[in-house]
Amino acid sequence: MFIQTETTPNPATLKFLPGKVVMPEGTADFRDADTAGHTSPLAAKLFSVPGVTGVFFGFDFITITKDGADWQHLKPAILGTIMEHFMAGAPVMAATDSNAASEHDEAEFFDEADTEIVGTIKELIETRVRPAVAQDGGDITFRGFEKGTVYLHMKGACSGCPSSTATLKHGIQNLLRHFVPEVQHVESV
Repeated sequence: MFIQTETTPNPATLKFLPGKVVMPEGTADFRDADTAGHTSPLAAKLFSVPGVTGVFFGFDFITITKDGADWQHLKPAILGTIMEHFMAGAPVMAATDSNAASEHDEAEFFDEADTEIVGTIKELIETRVRPAVAQDGGDITFRGFEKGTVYLHMKGACSGCPSSTATLKHGIQNLLRHFVPEVQHVESV
């Protein structure tokens, strides 16, 4: 098994590509070992590597966020953990919880009168924003639309990334404003 790595715009996050499907549907974002231990055997193992502070699963990638530790010291342990897990054929997520506990799907909020606008915003996020963000080892989902402001949830490499504000304000906000004139601002929740 050969696992590739890619850098992300967030220097504290590295993207690992195991060459296999990690999450067939949805994504999973873990910010601590306690949550991971209940829902994902792989995430729990990754949190046991000293210095790992975040684990995110996408369709065919895993992003790992670290504290101040050096990637040169962390990378071999992380690669070994991922390889061992996949070679053993163990599940990425616990069968009982699937994606439910890790997705943290809060209810979306928007006025019913804005249903058509929200549909356009969601389509743009799905077709143009999410694929680009996934290439950088993260994910972004729609949370709400209120008084001209779009609220988005950033996960994985995007969460805490120094360039995430620029991505939101200059990239996503400009894209949405261009196609949906009712959009005035984009905020992260």
